Amino acid sequence: MEQAQAHPLRYTVEQYLALEEKSEIRHEYFQGEIMAMAGTTTDHNELCLNCAIELRQAAMKRGCRLFMENIQLAVNEGELYTYPDVMLTCHDEDVVAPRIMHPLLLIEVLSPSTAEHDRVWKLFRYQRITSLRHYVLVSQQYQAVEWYHRVEERGEWQRHLLTLPHEAVEIPELNTRLTLTDIYAGLKIPFVTDDKIS
Repeated sequence: MEQAQAHPLRYTVEQYLALEEKSEIRHEYFQGEIMAMAGTTTDHNELCLNCAIELRQAAMKRGCRLFMENIQLAVNEGELYTYPDVMLTCHDEDVVAPRIMHPLLLIEVLSPSTAEHDRVWKLFRYQRITSLRHYVLVSQQYQAVEWYHRVEERGEWQRHLLTLPHEAVEIPELNTRLTLTDIYAGLKIPFVTDDKIS
């Protein structure tokens, strides 16, 4: 999701959570600073929707829950709270919690203003979430997906760049896969291999 301007004040976690309950605009929080989340593009919205639609049935069969954009993730309780574009959890505690704390999969649709932030800053912090197995970055510029996945519990992370229609994010925990064809369905976003520059 795109970020707007940072607020100059510093907030306690309690002040931040109280603000989020009343605010129509969502904010990310990191160590006392909050960042308002800006609006999204139509492509951004459709990419999120395509991912969620493809994952929903598999998630329900496994008793997992799938969320989009406005559901808060506690990356590190008391320090960092974000709103991933698409989030999947299969943890029992997340069923009744006010925010998600044990995601299995996170998807962020990249925007020009947030791509490096999502690719580096968030990746570094998301990889510390012990339940997380998949972090997926979806390009709006080209049909290209960066898929980071943990090989085994507490194991090393691997990165795959997917650029062909049949290539897929494999999610064995749900016994399903998310192909580039699924992700970019209905959108006129060029392939990386197209002989033109967007």
